[in-house]
Amino acid sequence: MTERVLIDCDPGHDDAVALLLAAQADEIDLVSVTTVAGNGSLERSTENALKVLTLAGRTDIPVAAGMDRPLLREPVTASEVHGETGLDGTELDDPAFETEDTHGVDQLIETLRASDEQATLVPIGPLTNVAMALRKAPDLTESIERIVLMGGALAEGNVTPVAEFNVYADPEAASIVFQADVEITMVGLDATRQARYGADRFDEMRSLSNRVGDIVAELFEFYLEFHADAYGWDGVPIHDACAVAEVIEPGIVESQRMRVDVEVSKSHSYGQTVCDRQGSWTRTDHADDPNADVALSVDKERFFDLLLSELGRY
Repeated sequence: MTERVLIDCDPGHDDAVALLLAAQADEIDLVSVTTVAGNGSLERSTENALKVLTLAGRTDIPVAAGMDRPLLREPVTASEVHGETGLDGTELDDPAFETEDTHGVDQLIETLRASDEQATLVPIGPLTNVAMALRKAPDLTESIERIVLMGGALAEGNVTPVAEFNVYADPEAASIVFQADVEITMVGLDATRQARYGADRFDEMRSLSNRVGDIVAELFEFYLEFHADAYGWDGVPIHDACAVAEVIEPGIVESQRMRVDVEVSKSHSYGQTVCDRQGSWTRTDHADDPNADVALSVDKERFFDLLLSELGRY
C-alpha cells in the first residue's frame, strides 16, 4: 500500500540518503519536499534538495524553501560534520528544476489540505517549518496520519551531552510539535547510532553499479572523516534514512510509548528531549499522557538490506 509522504529536510549527507530512499520506494508517494535551515543555511539546504532529487530523476516533486532561522534562538549549523556545501565529498549536477514560489510552511499546509487522504509527515531536520505550520493552521493535525521524525535522544546527545542536533537547532519548535495532537514516532540517536554503515561495506554500495551508489559511497567517505575523528567510529550513522525506513517497513525500529517533552530553558539541558521511559510522571499529580513512540533500537541488517535494495534500483 502506498503512503502519501511529505519530507521536511536540511540536506546533509544523511538527509540526501533519506531523500534517495523515499524517492525510489514503491511504498511511498513522495508528494512534497520542504527545506529548512539546519545543517547549513536555507539556501544550501534548498539547493542540495534540488540536486539530490535531480540525481534521483524526481524533478516532478515540488520543493519549497521554508524558514531560514529558528523561532527564537540564534542559528546553529553543522558545517563541521557536513562540510561547507552540506554535501561535501562528491560532485552533484546542477538542479534540473526550481523551487516553488510558495513558502515552505504554506506548501506544507496546502499539500496536507489538498487531499481527503491523511499523509505522513517526515521531518528530518529542525522542526521550525512544522511548528510554524501547526501554529498557522491548528486544524492541520486532522490531515496528518502521523509524524515520523528524526531527532532527539533518550540519553546522550550529539551536540551537547544531552541534546541531539535537530532538536537543539530549534528547541522551541520541537516543543510545539511534541505538544501537538498527532501521533509521533521519534527516531532518535539511541536507534540511529546503532545503524552505522561500516567503511568495510562502502564497496558494497559501489557494487550497485549505478551513479547513485557511487555518489552515496563518496558521501559516506567524507562523512566518515568527522565520525572517525570525533568518536573513533569505523562507520557512518545514516540517521535520517532510519526514519524513512520506518515508514517503508514499519517495525524496522523497535519503540516504546512514553511522554516526551523538550527542555527550552536556557540551561545546560537546552534542547534535551526529556523522555519518561519509566512512567515517572504518570504516577504523580501532574500526570502527562504519553505522546510519542520513541525508538529504542533498529534492525540494522534489515535496514542495510532495504537501503541497498532501493538504491540498487536506480
